Amino acid sequence: MKQALLFVLLITIFNGHAQEQKAEEDYQRAVEFLPENVFSKGLNLRIGPNWFEDETGLWFKDQTREGTFYRKVLFKTGVITDLFDHQKIADLFTETLGSPVKKGDLGLDDIKYLNPKEMLLTIGEEQYELNIKKNTLSLKEKEEEVEVAKNLSPDGKWEAYTEYFNLYLRNTETGEKKQLTTDGTKDYAYGSWYGWADIMEGENANRPEHFAVEWSPDGEWFHVNICDLRTANKMYLLDWSIDSLYRPKLLSYYRGSPGDTGMVYYHTVFFNAKTGKRVEPDLPKVTHINTLSHNWSTTPGKVYLGYTSRGYKSVELIALNLTNEQQTSIYKEESPTNIDNFDFEFMEDWNRVYFFSERSGWKQSHYVDLETLELHDLTKGEYFINELIHFDGKDFYFMASGVKEGVNPYYEKLYKIGMDGDNFTEITPEDLNHNVRMSANGKYTVDNMSSATSPTRTVLRNAATGEIIVELGKADVSQLPHYKKPEVFTAIARENETTIYGALWLPSNFDESKKYPLIDASYTGPHTHEFPVQFHNSLTDQALAELGFIVMRVDGLGSSGRSKAFHDYSYKNLGGNLEDHVGAIRQLAKEHSWIDSNRVGIYGHSAGGYDAGHAVLAYPDFYKVAVASSGDHDHRMEKAWWPEMYMGWPVDSNYHTQSNVTMAGKLKGKLLLVHGGIDDNVNPSATFKMAEALVKADKQFDLLILPGMRHGYSDEHRKYFTKTRWNYFVEHLLNEKPLWDIEWEVE
Repeated sequence: MKQALLFVLLITIFNGHAQEQKAEEDYQRAVEFLPENVFSKGLNLRIGPNWFEDETGLWFKDQTREGTFYRKVLFKTGVITDLFDHQKIADLFTETLGSPVKKGDLGLDDIKYLNPKEMLLTIGEEQYELNIKKNTLSLKEKEEEVEVAKNLSPDGKWEAYTEYFNLYLRNTETGEKKQLTTDGTKDYAYGSWYGWADIMEGENANRPEHFAVEWSPDGEWFHVNICDLRTANKMYLLDWSIDSLYRPKLLSYYRGSPGDTGMVYYHTVFFNAKTGKRVEPDLPKVTHINTLSHNWSTTPGKVYLGYTSRGYKSVELIALNLTNEQQTSIYKEESPTNIDNFDFEFMEDWNRVYFFSERSGWKQSHYVDLETLELHDLTKGEYFINELIHFDGKDFYFMASGVKEGVNPYYEKLYKIGMDGDNFTEITPEDLNHNVRMSANGKYTVDNMSSATSPTRTVLRNAATGEIIVELGKADVSQLPHYKKPEVFTAIARENETTIYGALWLPSNFDESKKYPLIDASYTGPHTHEFPVQFHNSLTDQALAELGFIVMRVDGLGSSGRSKAFHDYSYKNLGGNLEDHVGAIRQLAKEHSWIDSNRVGIYGHSAGGYDAGHAVLAYPDFYKVAVASSGDHDHRMEKAWWPEMYMGWPVDSNYHTQSNVTMAGKLKGKLLLVHGGIDDNVNPSATFKMAEALVKADKQFDLLILPGMRHGYSDEHRKYFTKTRWNYFVEHLLNEKPLWDIEWEVE
């Protein structure tokens, strides 16, 4: 009898330990790092400039513990002063609005600086005229918006328009009408275009009307697209969330999947306004995912085209003479994998076309002489150019990462280089990430420099020299009492050679004598990277860590921002992107005794949702718990462009073997599938198909559908999902009993 009682007691103790109640204070600390609390309590995490139109200075918001204040800097002095007398403005608003307004809480949505004496202040829908000298504030009468007709030729003589889907021209001086086409139909419409979010209610509903025409500078020629929907496939959604309806609303939209021939197609057509002559480029027809771009030349009757093939393995820049219909290839690039990160700009004043390309093995800048068609390198090196931000007629200003050896390769810095590739100069020398905004005249920059572990410092610089003129502010997180710096780490990639970068978030009450489960916050989409380069982006991952986890972000081979070879690891291998995550966790567990590699979870959204689902299927003995939200679980069911860029076209067996749906039978751990019911980006059909495959495989899983949500979750739905995700890990990875009723705001 005593033995039986002892056995019952032991079972009770064991079960009590297995399902201990999660402490409320853990949730309170987690809530502190929700985005809305981080950005209300964190001060000056990033400061944005508002440049004066007269180019004499700028204004910005300065967040302090006493409230938000509006400051200005005049370039000639470089001194920070108040934009206006805040107390006077508060008094004026109190008098005008009839309710108390505090000087640190003016609530201005926008300010237009007219001159030192006058400004326009916007609150909500209303705009007020402020006269600082007279100390007056008056409501500005709303001006009637005059819509400028975009279909008129530059000289105003011709108006292009459509009737019954065909194209017409009207002479604005004589009123004479001229019909240019006769074969237009509802599904073959001239001057139309396909809107990515063109949702139709019901099966046979019409899509929103669109009309676009682009005239040559001299008004002789104009360009339109024919939007060809004759074979276009649709995707469908059911909206169950409308309170007043007791049956779901059917929504549909045109969207092709990888390999589909049933796509929205564009036919590019040019017309001569005087003669009605029609010219079509001699190129394969394009879909809405690989459109044919055009840039008008300053030479009459000439246009430049940018063509990308379906599958993204080739790009070509072309000059088209509309008068004689002669096409000249200016530059062509091909790749055995894909061509990503290709951007170009024609600069006829210098007789060149500049472009960014990974043709050298790194994203660099090159140019072609438009007369000789000779190719030249503007930049050379093993680094990554992120974007061109300004050209002043002599120098290019651009952001690049990985230029300086020994600095984190994801940190962006500002550089300049002469238009012939000379005088390469570093403008921002600090070994941090620089988020730069440049004035319209290119003379000044506002630089938010930071890192995951270094709070933001915002400065005004001389753009040409990089000299700091004045410091505008520093980030202050003292009102986030449990803030803890993440730990940046490096690991070795799967090929035992390349260094990869990541960060860990530890609980603020971290005890190195304990063992903590690790959660992989994953997004392996090859078009971006996850390493947190900016301070404000490093704060919100602390929320999940406060519940008793180590949270990790890492970029393995195949992500963006480094070499083309690094990038190509993901090509036709999106399912293999997690291999470096597993390797990094194992390396970290060897270095840190407080990481429990037997309790590893993962979550992700969209492409990260695919990751989370794939992790517990491809590595079922390693990843034990996963939350996969809005995941593209089978790339054959995705929108066409993204998989065709990174998984290849035509569709091959890789799509099948890397599908989470076809791997459903391998599930061992806990999996929560989540999706928005009206997600028109990643259609929820793949999540339903995944659920069906798991049922057929007799695998236990959990499913949460948010009926009224699209790809992102908002308001109460975001709160509901966040709590559900937190608690899924608390219950299944910590083996603790979660809480549901949580205070969502911090004092």
